[in-house]
Amino acid sequence: MSKLADYLSLVKFEHSIFALPFVLSAAFIHAGGLPTAWQLGWMVVAAVSVRTAAMAFNRIIDRRLDALNPRTSERELPTGRVRVSKAWVLTVACSALFVASAGMLNRLCFALSLPALIVLLGYSYTKRFTAWCHAALGLSLGIAPMGAWLAVHPTFDYAPMVLSLAVICWVAGFDIIYALLDEAFDRAHGVHSAVVALGRRGALQVSSALHGAFLVLVALFGWLTGMGPAYYAAIGIVGVVVVVEHLIVSPDDLSRVNAAFFTANGVASLLVLVGVCLEVFR
Repeated sequence: MSKLADYLSLVKFEHSIFALPFVLSAAFIHAGGLPTAWQLGWMVVAAVSVRTAAMAFNRIIDRRLDALNPRTSERELPTGRVRVSKAWVLTVACSALFVASAGMLNRLCFALSLPALIVLLGYSYTKRFTAWCHAALGLSLGIAPMGAWLAVHPTFDYAPMVLSLAVICWVAGFDIIYALLDEAFDRAHGVHSAVVALGRRGALQVSSALHGAFLVLVALFGWLTGMGPAYYAAIGIVGVVVVVEHLIVSPDDLSRVNAAFFTANGVASLLVLVGVCLEVFR
């Protein structure tokens, strides 16, 4: 059990809560209710496996930086609680499972699975050369709702594109907040981020703008898909959560960054799903 806990901690398995509600929201709306058990099962397997592969790969690529950073030096790879070779096995196995899961859904999903995997794995390199690595992380999660939409019926539409763009803005915004914790380390070691490029205040302003765009886009998604009052009430509460997230973090007080990063954003994503379910299953 201790070893299993190390692997779950390595990939931050609990962070699956960020993307899954948007995956399910897109699937429920496109299906007009519950997708088939086959579709729903393989969608969840695909979403969890590809995120696990991407996170394990990120930890492998970052292991030397993590060992130098006091905040991350106790992670599983720097301390040897998980061997690098085992992390590679996990990455390859979950990548293969993702591709297989996509193949179980339909041909289009299978054809797009490799490009999607490249995007998710490629994110790990972006902070080596661009301050907008946060947008790359956003894209990694943002393609999930589109994937779910195509898994139900392999047809493109504006609505899932809008939801994907909303997720990109949302993830990029909260990842900028999380990057505040490593500002000094990143500057000293040549790691790129919006915080390094713009300073704390400027980075938080960009994060606020991105989260404002997120709220507009999820509202637009609701309009495009015919959502009703329950959905917009949920989005209104999401707006309050987002405002609170930005109120509890300031350039001079980073003590509640973790609360803003995990708690607030986990609640926000679940509220979107609740709003969708109240409309779709009423």
